[in-house]
Amino acid sequence: MKNILLPTDFSDNSKNAINYAMEFFKKELCTFYVLNVQKASSYTTDDLMAAPANTSIHESVLSDVKKKLNILVDQLKSSYSDENYTFHTITDYDIFTDAINQTVTSKNIDLIVMGTNGATGAAEVVFGSNTLNVIRKVDCPVIAIPQGYTFKQPKIILYTIDEMDHFNTDGIEPLMDTLIKYKSSLRILKIKEDDTVTVADFDDKKHMKEFFKNINHTFHSIVNVPIALAINSFVQIMDIDLTAMFIKRETFMERFFKGSETSKISYGTRVPLLIMHS
Repeated sequence: MKNILLPTDFSDNSKNAINYAMEFFKKELCTFYVLNVQKASSYTTDDLMAAPANTSIHESVLSDVKKKLNILVDQLKSSYSDENYTFHTITDYDIFTDAINQTVTSKNIDLIVMGTNGATGAAEVVFGSNTLNVIRKVDCPVIAIPQGYTFKQPKIILYTIDEMDHFNTDGIEPLMDTLIKYKSSLRILKIKEDDTVTVADFDDKKHMKEFFKNINHTFHSIVNVPIALAINSFVQIMDIDLTAMFIKRETFMERFFKGSETSKISYGTRVPLLIMHS
């Protein structure tokens, strides 16, 4: 059984990500935790004035959230009554990433599925600020779903390896589970600064050939192209349905956002992105 965390702010983007998760995990035994996080700035004067005298401020503000969560879960139960899904709702009053971390630990979460939230700053364009913060600060795999993306079976998956990283199977389960479930083809992309082939490159390729021997896979490389632009190009040329990568918190992610503003903005997460932590 898998434990899946679904953060929601009741926006269209978060609902779209939840719908993606429902389709993605069909025919699997899953427990979904639907989480809404409130923060101090959410408490307005109107909330305080409307609170009955015999209730706490905390209770009065969260009561509406709990109702919305229950309505959302009831809709999901009705729409996916034939699936082996169990749902739980969680409300929290905390910093967003702290609430996510606590839930990941307490509920033994295997994967987080969340939508991008449309931040407009160039450095946040790929994921949106909340999603990017979760990727940076929460040690749990994440699938980031682009705004408005409609579920499509991930038949072709792009697995990207940065020049500074080497193939490691620790934490690769979400990728392998997806490849096996959907009988996907795998495109392995190594992003390099030059055409030099090192001993480490040779060993990496040999290791991957053995590890993915039962998966239809091909190897590719691209030289001296910004990471985001390289991924964007392969997504379009090879009709990719899902991209996957490992990150090390202050290495790959920082390099991911280097390059021209155009390359950052042009990526824009065209397809779902699976982030794994090494």
